[in-house]
Amino acid sequence: MPTLRQLEYLVVIADTGSFALAARVANVSQPTLSQQIRALEERLGAKLLERSASGAILTPVGRSIVATARRMLSDASDIVALAAGSSHSLTGTVKLGTTPTLGPYLLSAIIVELHRIAPELRLHVREGIPDEQVLELSRGNIDVMLGPMPMAGDDLTIEPLFREPLYLVAALDHPIGAAEDMMRGDLTGSPLLSLDPRHHLARQAAEVAERYGMTIAPDYYGTSLDSLHQMAASGLGLALLPSLYLRSEVGGAAGLKILSVQGWRAHRSIAIAWRRQSPMSKAFRLIADHVQAHARRLLAP
Repeated sequence: MPTLRQLEYLVVIADTGSFALAARVANVSQPTLSQQIRALEERLGAKLLERSASGAILTPVGRSIVATARRMLSDASDIVALAAGSSHSLTGTVKLGTTPTLGPYLLSAIIVELHRIAPELRLHVREGIPDEQVLELSRGNIDVMLGPMPMAGDDLTIEPLFREPLYLVAALDHPIGAAEDMMRGDLTGSPLLSLDPRHHLARQAAEVAERYGMTIAPDYYGTSLDSLHQMAASGLGLALLPSLYLRSEVGGAAGLKILSVQGWRAHRSIAIAWRRQSPMSKAFRLIADHVQAHARRLLAP
């Protein structure tokens, strides 16, 4: 039978497309990795990879085996968690994925509170692009994910937690927004700063721009909410920022004014997700409860 280690090596090669990169990620020598893959192919009696100078490509049977191997490796990880008693007590290390447009402005106080009530629970926080993190969650590379909806996955439990208002902001000396209650037409043609298009917030910015006749500012994609804040405060354009960021100590609204637009109701929905078969659902539900309660306190009028 194939070993879990061999299957793990095959999955890493599938993810990296390279024996050299896979060996680095798996922390083994390239000859060892190659030897294990050859042994796996001999054991299965099938060619799993097409090797070339430019990298490694999965064969059709290799793709099918990798899909099954991901599930097996995820199940094996869950078995280890069960053996450690994680299904009955809040212990062990949890890999929590989140987006940089949320985690830095919400999680710090929550992690402190969780550590107080579950001192043996460790949270390893990883920031990334939401769509990519959903794949990482399904593959077992992270255990739980906190981020904006939509999320989707047949193998996932997805629980909405709260709705976060989104505000349109401008530099303090920006001529727009002098009136206490702006009309929609006042925004027509205004440049709206945005993030990398892979972020959900960038898609929402594009929807807002279309709805209000604004234009997405070209060549000025921000890399974080802080960069949007700084560019907007410098007068480069308007920006769409979440309420939790504007209220946080690490974010804030320095140098910005929040524009009051008639009929403005932009928001995003935040959810938590984990693999449906994970034995750590008790820990994930505890995290969900604390995130929800803390966010609602912060967002209260």
